[in-house]
Amino acid sequence: MSHNDTNNSDVKISSRTDHYEGHDYYNIDELLTEDHLLARDAVRAWVKQEVSPIIEHYSNKAACPTHLFKGLAEIGAFGPSIPAKYGGGGMDEIAYGIIMQELERGDSGVRSMASVQGSLVMFPIYRFGSEEQRMKYLPKLGSGEFIGCFGLTEPDHGSDPSSMVTNIKDDGDAYILNGAKMWITNSPLADIAVVWAKDEEGIIRGLIVEKDMPGFSAPEIHGKWSLRASITGELVFDNVRVPKANVLPNVKGLKGPLSCLSKARYGIAWGAIGAALDCYDSALRYSKERVQFGKPIGGFQLTQKKLAEMITEITKAQLLAWRLGNLANNEKATPAQISMAKRNNVHMALEIAREARQIHGGMGITNEYPVMRHMMNLETVLTYEGTHDIHLLITGMDVTGLNAFS
Repeated sequence: MSHNDTNNSDVKISSRTDHYEGHDYYNIDELLTEDHLLARDAVRAWVKQEVSPIIEHYSNKAACPTHLFKGLAEIGAFGPSIPAKYGGGGMDEIAYGIIMQELERGDSGVRSMASVQGSLVMFPIYRFGSEEQRMKYLPKLGSGEFIGCFGLTEPDHGSDPSSMVTNIKDDGDAYILNGAKMWITNSPLADIAVVWAKDEEGIIRGLIVEKDMPGFSAPEIHGKWSLRASITGELVFDNVRVPKANVLPNVKGLKGPLSCLSKARYGIAWGAIGAALDCYDSALRYSKERVQFGKPIGGFQLTQKKLAEMITEITKAQLLAWRLGNLANNEKATPAQISMAKRNNVHMALEIAREARQIHGGMGITNEYPVMRHMMNLETVLTYEGTHDIHLLITGMDVTGLNAFS
């Protein structure tokens, strides 16, 4: 299928102009390279031109703007830190984070489109795949010709992936795959799925499943109040015959999917800052324009308290992400450090969205402003790629050495 077949004739272009310019209270830009700033400016310009005018429309319709996949590929949002040889951007981890931040400033669903493709599909094929698999799939994923998804979560097994029941059985030169996955971003559109399943010895293996393999289906999940511009579905496997050449050869066990999740969680730690910045930016501007009791509401102490606390928390999150990016560039970022940043920054962004909604008053619940959409999206971001509470326990186990999970 074409991924750019969305009918845009009924899209009502928003009358709201995207005035966003960014907020950097601690001059963190001085810590970034010229390449980082160029990547950020390019993605910010693309979001202003391609995402901001249409995103409220698509969110209202609960429809995915599939035509954006092509643009995301063109701006290098698919696998920014994957080597250019394989269709990635060849950039560092800070550049990857900054790109995710700018995309989520537009919408969490748009960032999800990109981060699933890069962190959960391209990354495992690059890290754990054979050279043949890399050359077969990665350039097409990087260019947006192929769309991918990641199958780990199951209907009955979310925070405890080790209990998965999706399984493979040996069948000569192939495996027979049975089971189901749930809450899978991009799945109804995907050309390939990186799927994790247990073999006959109970060992978790990764497989590349192609959409035209008989017995494989990906029904869409409807009725979401959050991430409404992102397409979500299931993965259902009914005796799907997957060639052994499609098994990722260089990993066994939970290490495979969990390392992918660390990569995605890292991107979210940056991305959530973008949503927070957009809410803060809108609230700050509104506070200067909205007049009550004879003066702008930004002149009242309680409004200034909200805004001052917002930019303080954003600044702390920016510094956390920047330091984490440096650790990641040196391959020193631990899964527990990534969990801390993901948990802190998403919670921060959700609290800022709620405070920003109050500053906007009644207007804050309308789609004339982006705040309510961000708030609804962040409710999901708080619990995907590891729930808020699970990340807290990961930190707890890291600092005490004691496992609260069992």
